Amino acid sequence: MFVVVSDIKIKPELVEDFKKWFSEANQVVSKFDGFVSRRLLETKDGQHRVLVEFESLEKFGKMHQSPEHEQLHSKASSFMDTPPSPKFYNVVVS
Repeated sequence: MFVVVSDIKIKPELVEDFKKWFSEANQVVSKFDGFVSRRLLETKDGQHRVLVEFESLEKFGKMHQSPEHEQLHSKASSFMDTPPSPKFYNVVVS
């Protein structure tokens, strides 16, 4: 299992729009081979993090290089103050 955790900073006035768009975007991402899950996390003080799980780095990489992902990433960036800050992990115990 491969996991990406990205801290994101959403423009405050666009948080609700981003949440709606994120749910819609999940419909696109979920069609990729190896997709496991994609979640938007929110702290009590309103900070956000995206958690993405794929079966493998290779399958995540294929999705990441697709035209569909390019469109999603471009749209996601329009909601953010700064680019995402991703960290990549391999699940070693579950």
